[in-house]
Amino acid sequence: MTNALIAENIDIVEILRLLPHRYPFILIDRVLSLVPDQEVVVLKNVTINEPFFQGHFPEKPVMPGVLMLEGMAQAGGVLAYCSEPENIGLKLLYFAGIDKARFRSPVQPGDQLIYKLQLLKKKRGMWKMGGEAYVGEKLVAEAELLASFG
Repeated sequence: MTNALIAENIDIVEILRLLPHRYPFILIDRVLSLVPDQEVVVLKNVTINEPFFQGHFPEKPVMPGVLMLEGMAQAGGVLAYCSEPENIGLKLLYFAGIDKARFRSPVQPGDQLIYKLQLLKKKRGMWKMGGEAYVGEKLVAEAELLASFG
């Protein structure tokens, strides 16, 4: 395990190399910082052009909480792949569970979400990460996520 910052400002092209997700289901835009086996900070620009805003809700667009959780999971995927690069393109990281999910404030078009994930535990191929989502300094969502390579 290293304590060195391996990357900052990883762009969408590199994210698409790491993750199998594609439009309209790629829910992160840029990695701001990453320390393998420790933590990742990721940016998501929330725009009115997101396909889910057509139905959630047309008169008062609000980002669905489940999609914030998926954004956290994708940020965790970047952390996992950068921590175990031998799995890139060979194994999928599967979302295995969620605990302690809380939604504290609505997220709307024009917001910038910052996902902060920390590795809590890695045992027998299972990753447990603590995730938080912020708009500015305000905590808008949080959860513990489980994932494993398969």
